[in-house]
Amino acid sequence: MSLERAVRAKLASKRDPQQEKEAQEWMEEVLGYKFPKNFPLEEYIKDGQVLCKLINIISPGSVPKFNTTGGQFKMMENINIFQKAIKAYGVADIDVFQTVDLWECKDFSQVVMTLFALGRETYRHPEWKGPYLGPKPSDEAKRDFSEETLKAGQTIIGLQAGQNKGATQAGQNIGAGRKIIIGK
Repeated sequence: MSLERAVRAKLASKRDPQQEKEAQEWMEEVLGYKFPKNFPLEEYIKDGQVLCKLINIISPGSVPKFNTTGGQFKMMENINIFQKAIKAYGVADIDVFQTVDLWECKDFSQVVMTLFALGRETYRHPEWKGPYLGPKPSDEAKRDFSEETLKAGQTIIGLQAGQNKGATQAGQNIGAGRKIIIGK
């Protein structure tokens, strides 16, 4: 029981009330109405209906139909529909929360991070004129170097070359390896 309490405390410490407030205000502005006061955000969006309405306003027609009645599996299906729609809109898989993060409130901070990822993605869609959430993603800063500059750079030994009187980090693989996601 104490392990479960420790895990819940750690997840609760990740929550940022200021970010949650920003996300809620952005959602209210996009949807055009205020959420009930004294009602937790996670409970209000838990059934996925509000999220489906949100993505339909941002990207019209992305969720043609969602469940308004039914049991918990129908409501969890709404969350899955929302997740598929935002992935199709351009939000990276790695930024999308798991269904249980919202439905069982396992990690609500991840849900808020997904909303911020969706808000950032709206910057990349010129058809979206509405409110934005989070900082604008950086644009590509393409650089063109002359052949002379490129050749000059080849003669310099970088500090990351591992030269320390013959010592290298070869063979060191302590702990878990890094996960590299290609294509996203």
